[in-house]
Amino acid sequence: MEGIMQTRRAEVPLLRGLVRYNALIMLVVLFVVSSIMSPAFLSQENLYNLLRQMTPLLFVSLGMLLVINTGGIDLSVGSIAAAGGLLVAMLVPVMPFGGAPGLLLAVVLAVLLGAIFGALNGALVTAFGLAPFIVTLAMMTIARGVTYMMSNGQPTMLPLDLPAADLLNEFGSGTVPFLGVPWPVVLGVVVALLFYFLMNYTTFGRMVIATGSNETAVRLAGISERGYKFCVYVISGALSAVAGIVFTARTGVGTPITGVGTPITGVGLELDGIATCVIGGALLSGGKGSVANTVIGVLVLGLIGNVMNLLSVPVYPQQIIKGVIIVLAVLVQRVGQR
Repeated sequence: MEGIMQTRRAEVPLLRGLVRYNALIMLVVLFVVSSIMSPAFLSQENLYNLLRQMTPLLFVSLGMLLVINTGGIDLSVGSIAAAGGLLVAMLVPVMPFGGAPGLLLAVVLAVLLGAIFGALNGALVTAFGLAPFIVTLAMMTIARGVTYMMSNGQPTMLPLDLPAADLLNEFGSGTVPFLGVPWPVVLGVVVALLFYFLMNYTTFGRMVIATGSNETAVRLAGISERGYKFCVYVISGALSAVAGIVFTARTGVGTPITGVGTPITGVGLELDGIATCVIGGALLSGGKGSVANTVIGVLVLGLIGNVMNLLSVPVYPQQIIKGVIIVLAVLVQRVGQR
């Protein structure tokens, strides 16, 4: 009997470790399996392309993480990303000055548009007490409609003869000299580190977590939880616009559609953003979620898609596999809570 009890005591820490680090374990397993299934997976070109493609999702996921930590949800991120990417493509040719200053101004205005959409979400949620799901669902439709009105449903190509457009294209497809690391990946690492510091070492990060953990306690402590909720939606909107800008920089075109018979830009991005947070251990009820685990969730989702593409697996089975992994991640969370 004593031996059985000792075995059970040894199993509990192991189970807790598996639950706590399930996202990292999943990433390692997927990395090993991908390396075995496809020899091309470990090539530098493939890994850099994978990271470059995942950068827009990383920005959306970081903003989504803040919103989820307050107990909310943001379904408008995909439409806002499309609006931001289209606006920067439309503004670059009409800037009063070219080169880096013109590109910087276009980027700032596009990010500002995303922040305005986010501010509308935050105002409706905090000032009027509307459900985040309903508000952001409506904003998803509104932002998509604005995007179509801006472009009349037509793509806007970046003109190759403008210095500002060349700079944006170089950022999207170029690499850091002597290192070979894509510029979007560098930006993603910087933003992730910034948010890691924000969530772990600042009052803002602690209050975002506290708002999702126990909103009533925060309010009774004399702290305005509405201000923090409003800010996370603004940040989510701005980061979504940045994601759209990076997508435009990589493809050289800003558009609500990616071409005839292809998916609309940003559609499904909100679901992928939620999925990465859930895979990383964030609770949709709020109060739990870390930047490091969300980054791991982004890599897990990216690895799934990448290895499926290398194996020429059709897109529909990929969606099924993503859904199964999300369900498994939620089940692991439930086991951990018990």
